[in-house]
Amino acid sequence: MRLLMAICAATLLLGGVGTAQETTMTEAEETYDLLFRTGTLDDLPRGETLVYDRVVESALAPDAAERNTGRIELTFEAGEPEAAQLRFLQGDRFKGIGDFPASVGNPIIMYFVETVVRDMAEAAGGSSFYIRNRVKAALVEPAEIEMREVSVGDETVAARTVTLLPFEGDPNAEKMQGFDRMELTVTMSEDVPGWYASLDATVPAADGDAPVYSSTITLEPDE
Repeated sequence: MRLLMAICAATLLLGGVGTAQETTMTEAEETYDLLFRTGTLDDLPRGETLVYDRVVESALAPDAAERNTGRIELTFEAGEPEAAQLRFLQGDRFKGIGDFPASVGNPIIMYFVETVVRDMAEAAGGSSFYIRNRVKAALVEPAEIEMREVSVGDETVAARTVTLLPFEGDPNAEKMQGFDRMELTVTMSEDVPGWYASLDATVPAADGDAPVYSSTITLEPDE
């Protein structure tokens, strides 16, 4: 549960996601264990850099969406304990996101959750503490899981997609400007470097138009 505590403190370029082969429901503990799997960085060469694209769109806060669209790099820093470092890049500018124990797992999942919480609070208003707590609760509830295939370079590998609906049935739905419809989907595979192929948050429009909000983080393939 260390990653969950850290959160409290704090298309696809890989190729298309294929047709779902099987849909099941996870148990509560299985949801958390899949999303925050430990050891996902253990076998990566320490000189390797994982690069993710983050694309944000927001009808309610377009300036913030542009500001938050960019690249995320994950590198390793020797030390005791060894650290996984994240930094955000936009053009020639960059800023550090943070250092995380590499032995625990890939911190991109924490970054994804925390940025979605922040974006929702900025776009729809409301308490970031309330939003974060609702998302945290969804991480340890049964969830829909689909078996899929994703393309990694020239290969097609088996993957799993977990879908969460953190605000479904929320008593404050009418105050959320559509964010009560938010879907969080995470696609993962043992054959994808760092475990996560993509992490996506989408708020579909009620009338079927363009989404109210979307944030997609996608692992770039090796060149």
